[in-house]
Amino acid sequence: MSERVETDPTVTRSNGGAPVTDRYKWIALSNVTLGVLLATLDGSITLIAMPDIFRGIHLDPLVPANSFYLLWMILGFLVVTSVLIVSFGRLGDMFGRVRMYNIGFVIYTLASLALTVDWMTGPAGAIYLIAFRVVQGVGAAFLLANSAAILTDAFPANQRGMALGINNIVGVSGMFVGLVLGGVLAPINWRLVFLISVPIGLFGTVWAYLKLEERSTPKRARVDWWGNITFALGLILIMVSVTYGIRPYGGHATGWGSPRVLALLGAGAASLVAFGVIERRVAEPMFRLPLFRIRAFTFGTLSTFLSAVSRGGLMFILIIWLQGIWLPQHGYDFTETPLWAGIYMLPLTLGMLLAGPTSGYLSDRFGARWFATGGMLGAALSFFLLALLPTNFPFPLFALVLALTGISMGMFASPNRAAVMNSLPPGDRGAGGGMNQTFQNSAQVLSIGIFFTLMVLGLATSLPHAMAAGLQAHGVAATTAHRIAGLPPVSILFAAFLGYNPIQHLVGAHTLASLSLANRTALTGRSFFPHLISSPFSSGLHEAFAFAIVACLIAAAASLMRGGKYHHGAPAEKSHEDRARNYGLARSAQASTVTPPPTKEEQHAG
Repeated sequence: MSERVETDPTVTRSNGGAPVTDRYKWIALSNVTLGVLLATLDGSITLIAMPDIFRGIHLDPLVPANSFYLLWMILGFLVVTSVLIVSFGRLGDMFGRVRMYNIGFVIYTLASLALTVDWMTGPAGAIYLIAFRVVQGVGAAFLLANSAAILTDAFPANQRGMALGINNIVGVSGMFVGLVLGGVLAPINWRLVFLISVPIGLFGTVWAYLKLEERSTPKRARVDWWGNITFALGLILIMVSVTYGIRPYGGHATGWGSPRVLALLGAGAASLVAFGVIERRVAEPMFRLPLFRIRAFTFGTLSTFLSAVSRGGLMFILIIWLQGIWLPQHGYDFTETPLWAGIYMLPLTLGMLLAGPTSGYLSDRFGARWFATGGMLGAALSFFLLALLPTNFPFPLFALVLALTGISMGMFASPNRAAVMNSLPPGDRGAGGGMNQTFQNSAQVLSIGIFFTLMVLGLATSLPHAMAAGLQAHGVAATTAHRIAGLPPVSILFAAFLGYNPIQHLVGAHTLASLSLANRTALTGRSFFPHLISSPFSSGLHEAFAFAIVACLIAAAASLMRGGKYHHGAPAEKSHEDRARNYGLARSAQASTVTPPPTKEEQHAG
């Protein structure tokens, strides 16, 4: 058998030594990319469909008491995937990556089917949807945790950048494709937003079960229960604090100073500290801390985190910008803005799809360092250009800047992901890939909290005065105008984000009926709210983009420090493995429970 493999020109070998046929690696790429597309698409498809979903279950998401349901419909999916990815990646190393991946497809598909049959209304209906969104997130975590490791096992080192580039960029693009898909399907029937995943999930489940092959060598180990529990608890507490930090507290525009948020942050930090202590003491830890001794992995993962922080909230800011200001000013009704916001953001997706696979292919030949660093510098430039645009921008210029943003992000994401996966020992690819993905997903949730907070603080400085003055100028009584102006700015952002006319919603039908036809028409028209919010929104926008620019520049610096082109298992590393055995830290070629100290070449690759 070995002689046939060596002489067959259609067969190559992965780093782990398993024979990989050309046909199989393309099967693996297509199936895994389908799974990642589904997992990321459902992270955003509900954003645009939210108004139709809440109308379908007869619940007003803008009522202050209902903001909990709104936030957890948005963030619950991301929180669950962030918490579980590392654990499921480690399970893939222990019990088989393909097996864990297949389980993810089954869970994801069943949860999608359950979401379509919600028969309840009001808060009960919302809780049902949130619960099965969480289950759907569990399935997505299985898919995301093992997809990169499956591809790394299937492709030889000189083609991984291209393969992981396609997979990663399709995944990132799925977030933006979901916006358009949600805008098309939700007005027809909100259940279609979830139902569309069912036939695709069924097809992917059967295809994965029949065609994917286990190319890794699973190594059974004890489950690190305390590590899993403290890690999950710490992340959950911190991410829950983000959702409460966005909401107002007392007389403050945000809740970051509330006792609840401070307690959640403190408890979350304490749990993560306990996690770090546990991981240093257990024999078979969940979180492979010794992997951070690998320079390419450490700085690649740090770059992943910072890039996700810079872009995670971008989608929300662009949606609010388009739906709340630009589209109404250009003749679109508020009810139509969710769909068109997704369409007008397509240049960003096209830029990613163009640059991702191309830069991934080139990084296979020339290394990831300069592509990833240049991508982050380009992203910082694109955020600077977005900040220079007027709120009522000319679309061709906006589209060009969005395309530059997409190209820059694609130029970074593919080479960086390939470099991270190439740096990992074969037996740690599931855990290491899961760790990298966890930093990315956690950063997205954190970024949403930061961007929303900066926007809310920017609005809080000048919006109340502008709101009160504008309402009174159109006949609204002073007491009513000041009451509306005193509402939390986050309510204004949520209304714009969901495609509601905020003024019509906040003023109410009774007050509007008491106004003259001219004033009523002016207040509920397409121009009053965009004109009112433009200046306060611009202030918050500049602060958010300034934060993103700083995050991109630090990510570029971290990427530059990763060193040159490096693949684990390269000849320069073999003598180190021999030395490591003398210290009792040796590992088998396939897997190990301890990652040996890095070589000098590994620490200073290139």
